[in-house]
Amino acid sequence: MIARALFGQFHARVTGGEPAALPEALAEEAERLDPLTGVKAFPARVKCATLSWHALEAALKGGGAGPTVKTE
Repeated sequence: MIARALFGQFHARVTGGEPAALPEALAEEAERLDPLTGVKAFPARVKCATLSWHALEAALKGGGAGPTVKTE
């Protein structure tokens, strides 16, 4: 899936891991995320930078089927 491939690439880049190669069509899209990869210099902020990606990954895995969380 395209979203998972982009997430894997981005997560590797912000955590200092070795990013997997992306198909050429996705490489251009991944370049748009380059400004955000500077967060790797601030390890406490990596979780914040990847929060939306983790939420997307949970949704793709069907994580929305469980109990809802209330913010009130």
